[in-house]
Amino acid sequence: MLDYPIVDAHVHLLDPARLGYAWTRNAPGLRPKASPADLVAAASPVEIERFVFVEVDVDEGQYLDEAAWVSDIAAADPRLGGAVACLPLERGVAIKADLEKLVALKPVRGVRRLIQNQPDPDFCIRPDFIAGLKLLAQHDLSFDICIFHHHLPNTIRMVEQCPEVRFVLDHIAKPAIKAGEMDPWRADLKRLAALPNVHCKISGVSTEADHRNWTRSEITPYIEHALETFGFNRVMFGSDWHVLELAGTYPDWVHIVDEITHGCSPDERRKLFRDNAIAFYRLAI
Repeated sequence: MLDYPIVDAHVHLLDPARLGYAWTRNAPGLRPKASPADLVAAASPVEIERFVFVEVDVDEGQYLDEAAWVSDIAAADPRLGGAVACLPLERGVAIKADLEKLVALKPVRGVRRLIQNQPDPDFCIRPDFIAGLKLLAQHDLSFDICIFHHHLPNTIRMVEQCPEVRFVLDHIAKPAIKAGEMDPWRADLKRLAALPNVHCKISGVSTEADHRNWTRSEITPYIEHALETFGFNRVMFGSDWHVLELAGTYPDWVHIVDEITHGCSPDERRKLFRDNAIAFYRLAI
């Protein structure tokens, strides 16, 4: 295991007493509540120095409440170094007022609007969505791209229209690991990585395989391809905790990524496990 504390670029926290999470009804295997203390306990013996909270698809109209709640947590726990808040960018420039409210919250470093579950296949390339995205650059806010592999072609079109926005791809675009498919994900990922304003999180991989029967050899080619495609200057480790627990434990996931990168240089590994997330999300270390 690593002998230094890591920075986790992708963590989810939930409190059903404060916010609604209707989508969790379809995921009964998930713990219903997740706090920073739960994260630290689940990660042990891995030491987390900082982590980035990523929005959890709260019920309609609660995204500002979620961001304010997370801001309060960050004020009490410095390990929560940054937050990626939800913002319905499809409203276009009409979202400016809510964006200003997010910017006023100290830990907010980026925005995410889930693309993966939208019924409209062109959701992320509609003019209003692009207009909303472009607003982020004015505040140096990044955008987390959460998609399935078949969304990559439109995602590339989206990014091409917003060269001034910093993007990070969540979960290596969720390839069809359970089906054993590498293509066209493999080629599409290279096309996305050719755009210099896109980074990639090495996260959420095992949960795209069979949750109970996946093997390390099954997921390794996908991780290796993402690392090779983006290079060590544009990748960052993410646990995707607590969703991670559907397919394994936190220490196991760290161990897998650690083993896959064992032959890489110490500098490359520190970029992956610490430095890139600190720089991308402007974390105070």
